[in-house]
Amino acid sequence: MRELLIGIGVGLLASWLALVVGLLLVRPQGPLLGEAVRLLPDLLRLLRRLAADRTLPRGVRIRLALLMAYLALPFDLIPDFLPIIGYADDAIIVALVLRSTVRRAGLAAVRRHWPGTDDGFAALTRLAGLGDRTPD
Repeated sequence: MRELLIGIGVGLLASWLALVVGLLLVRPQGPLLGEAVRLLPDLLRLLRRLAADRTLPRGVRIRLALLMAYLALPFDLIPDFLPIIGYADDAIIVALVLRSTVRRAGLAAVRRHWPGTDDGFAALTRLAGLGDRTPD
Protein backbone atom coordinates (compact mmCIF):
# COMPACT_ATOMS: atom_id res chain seq x y z
CA MET A 1 0.00 0.00 0.00
CA ARG A 2 2.84 2.38 0.87
CA GLU A 3 4.50 1.74 -2.50
CA LEU A 4 1.23 2.46 -4.28
CA LEU A 5 0.84 5.82 -2.50
CA ILE A 6 4.47 6.73 -3.28
CA GLY A 7 3.89 5.78 -6.93
CA ILE A 8 0.77 7.93 -7.12
CA GLY A 9 2.60 10.85 -5.49
CA VAL A 10 5.54 10.55 -7.89
CA GLY A 11 3.13 10.34 -10.84
CA LEU A 12 1.25 13.46 -9.72
CA LEU A 13 4.52 15.35 -9.18
CA ALA A 14 5.80 14.33 -12.61
CA SER A 15 2.51 15.43 -14.21
CA TRP A 16 2.66 18.78 -12.42
CA LEU A 17 6.27 19.34 -13.51
CA ALA A 18 5.31 18.50 -17.11
CA LEU A 19 2.50 21.06 -16.87
CA VAL A 20 4.90 23.72 -15.58
CA VAL A 21 7.37 23.04 -18.40
CA GLY A 22 4.55 23.11 -20.95
CA LEU A 23 3.30 26.43 -19.61
CA LEU A 24 6.79 27.89 -19.76
CA LEU A 25 6.95 26.95 -23.44
CA VAL A 26 3.50 28.27 -24.46
CA ARG A 27 3.04 31.21 -22.09
CA PRO A 28 1.83 34.48 -23.59
CA GLN A 29 4.76 36.76 -24.32
CA GLY A 30 5.24 40.43 -25.10
CA PRO A 31 2.15 42.17 -26.43
CA LEU A 32 -0.04 39.07 -26.04
CA LEU A 33 0.41 39.10 -22.27
CA GLY A 34 -0.47 42.80 -22.10
CA GLU A 35 -3.50 42.21 -24.29
CA ALA A 36 -4.68 39.38 -22.05
CA VAL A 37 -4.40 41.55 -18.93
CA ARG A 38 -6.24 44.42 -20.62
CA LEU A 39 -9.15 42.13 -21.55
CA LEU A 40 -9.57 40.62 -18.08
CA PRO A 41 -12.47 42.82 -16.79
CA ASP A 42 -14.46 42.36 -20.02
CA LEU A 43 -13.67 38.65 -20.03
CA LEU A 44 -15.02 38.18 -16.50
CA ARG A 45 -18.26 39.99 -17.43
CA LEU A 46 -18.49 37.84 -20.58
CA LEU A 47 -18.16 34.62 -18.59
CA ARG A 48 -20.86 35.72 -16.12
CA ARG A 49 -23.24 36.73 -18.93
CA LEU A 50 -22.70 33.51 -20.87
CA ALA A 51 -23.20 31.36 -17.77
CA ALA A 52 -26.52 33.14 -17.07
CA ASP A 53 -27.84 32.78 -20.64
CA ARG A 54 -30.57 30.13 -20.49
CA THR A 55 -30.57 29.81 -24.30
CA LEU A 56 -27.11 28.19 -24.23
CA PRO A 57 -26.80 24.44 -23.75
CA ARG A 58 -26.75 23.40 -20.11
CA GLY A 59 -23.33 21.74 -20.42
CA VAL A 60 -21.83 25.01 -21.67
CA ARG A 61 -23.32 26.96 -18.77
CA ILE A 62 -22.02 24.39 -16.27
CA ARG A 63 -18.52 24.57 -17.80
CA LEU A 64 -18.57 28.35 -17.59
CA ALA A 65 -19.75 28.29 -13.96
CA LEU A 66 -16.99 25.81 -13.07
CA LEU A 67 -14.44 28.03 -14.83
CA MET A 68 -15.57 31.07 -12.82
CA ALA A 69 -15.33 29.03 -9.60
CA TYR A 70 -11.82 27.87 -10.55
CA LEU A 71 -10.73 31.44 -11.27
CA ALA A 72 -12.13 32.58 -7.91
CA LEU A 73 -10.31 29.91 -5.90
CA PRO A 74 -7.29 31.16 -3.95
CA PHE A 75 -5.17 28.23 -5.15
CA ASP A 76 -4.28 27.08 -8.66
CA LEU A 77 -2.40 24.36 -10.48
CA ILE A 78 0.47 26.86 -10.74
CA PRO A 79 0.56 29.45 -7.92
CA ASP A 80 -0.20 32.95 -9.20
CA PHE A 81 2.75 34.47 -7.35
CA LEU A 82 5.15 32.84 -9.86
CA PRO A 83 5.99 35.47 -12.49
CA ILE A 84 4.29 35.02 -15.87
CA ILE A 85 3.56 31.29 -15.65
CA GLY A 86 1.44 31.78 -12.53
CA TYR A 87 -1.33 33.20 -14.68
CA ALA A 88 -0.59 31.08 -17.75
CA ASP A 89 -2.59 28.12 -16.43
CA ASP A 90 -5.61 30.38 -15.95
CA ALA A 91 -5.23 31.82 -19.47
CA ILE A 92 -4.96 28.37 -21.05
CA ILE A 93 -7.99 27.02 -19.18
CA VAL A 94 -10.05 30.10 -20.14
CA ALA A 95 -9.04 29.68 -23.80
CA LEU A 96 -10.01 25.99 -23.75
CA VAL A 97 -13.42 26.72 -22.21
CA LEU A 98 -14.06 29.55 -24.68
CA ARG A 99 -13.17 27.28 -27.62
CA SER A 100 -15.55 24.67 -26.24
CA THR A 101 -18.27 27.31 -25.83
CA VAL A 102 -17.85 28.48 -29.41
CA ARG A 103 -17.99 24.89 -30.69
CA ARG A 104 -21.26 24.21 -28.84
CA ALA A 105 -23.01 27.59 -28.83
CA GLY A 106 -21.41 29.44 -31.75
CA LEU A 107 -19.27 32.53 -31.98
CA ALA A 108 -22.40 34.68 -32.34
CA ALA A 109 -23.42 33.82 -28.76
CA VAL A 110 -20.03 34.93 -27.45
CA ARG A 111 -20.16 38.10 -29.55
CA ARG A 112 -23.71 38.88 -28.36
CA HIS A 113 -22.55 38.88 -24.74
CA TRP A 114 -19.17 40.60 -25.26
CA PRO A 115 -19.24 43.80 -23.16
CA GLY A 116 -16.15 45.42 -24.65
CA THR A 117 -15.14 47.02 -27.92
CA ASP A 118 -14.86 45.41 -31.34
CA ASP A 119 -11.07 45.63 -31.03
CA GLY A 120 -11.29 43.84 -27.70
CA PHE A 121 -13.41 41.10 -29.25
CA ALA A 122 -10.89 40.69 -32.06
CA ALA A 123 -8.12 40.41 -29.44
CA LEU A 124 -10.17 37.84 -27.51
CA THR A 125 -10.66 35.67 -30.59
CA ARG A 126 -6.93 35.90 -31.33
CA LEU A 127 -5.88 35.05 -27.76
CA ALA A 128 -8.37 32.19 -27.45
CA GLY A 129 -7.33 30.75 -30.80
CA LEU A 130 -10.77 31.15 -32.31
CA GLY A 131 -9.28 32.00 -35.71
CA ASP A 132 -9.24 35.15 -37.73
CA ARG A 133 -12.85 36.16 -37.21
CA THR A 134 -14.41 39.54 -37.43
CA PRO A 135 -17.23 40.67 -35.15
CA ASP A 136 -20.82 40.21 -36.34
